[in-house]
Amino acid sequence: MHRHGLRILLVDDDAEVQRVVSGYLDAHGVDVVPASTRAEARGELADPSQFNLVVLNLRPGAENGLDLLRDLRAVSDVPVILTTAHRCEEFDRVLGLELGADDYIVKPYGLREFLARVRVVLRRVAAQASSRPAEAPCRRFDGWVLNRRRRRLINPDGEEVVLGKRDYALLAAFLDAPQRPLSREYLLQVTRVHDDVFDRCIDVQILRLRRKIERRPSDPKLIVTQRGVGYVFAAAVESTSH
Repeated sequence: MHRHGLRILLVDDDAEVQRVVSGYLDAHGVDVVPASTRAEARGELADPSQFNLVVLNLRPGAENGLDLLRDLRAVSDVPVILTTAHRCEEFDRVLGLELGADDYIVKPYGLREFLARVRVVLRRVAAQASSRPAEAPCRRFDGWVLNRRRRRLINPDGEEVVLGKRDYALLAAFLDAPQRPLSREYLLQVTRVHDDVFDRCIDVQILRLRRKIERRPSDPKLIVTQRGVGYVFAAAVESTSH
């Protein structure tokens, strides 16, 4: 039984931060569940729906919080606020926002500001949820159909094309942001599967996906290279219910 209506997972290896933040939020009607490592956080997030929000330090110890954020976003839309140290590169903060974080705050932060940001994020997410229509499960592009609910890709001839986990994650990322440049770093993060150390070259993954969906992979028209930036999914994408 939770003491309060709101429940937050606080992922940070700093015991003093855990103690001070937990005490402050508890006094303001928020339950805090602490996690010091990525492994502890993953255990708590086996059921993300038990939390209203996750506060994630980008550098919990020697680990990379972006890996946890990426895995979480694959299964849940629970709001996430990143906390970063002054020494944390802007690159990591930007990539965290691209991966689906809702906000970030730089350490050391004031507790009043921290609580205010928590409330702002929760209000914004609640407002978006109440105004957003149910998402159509299918994406159509250039005669193809990707059923997100069933994870099935159908080609223009009505045949199913089998996608591996990385292929699916890469195509889904493109279809969520059509005609918008996506960096190699971002695409690499969204296609990584757990802690697999193999096949991390995004260009290899792009080539493999092109071979599956392009009419002429050597002259791609769907996944177009933008030199110095990354890749763009050039086709129009339509969301449909079937």
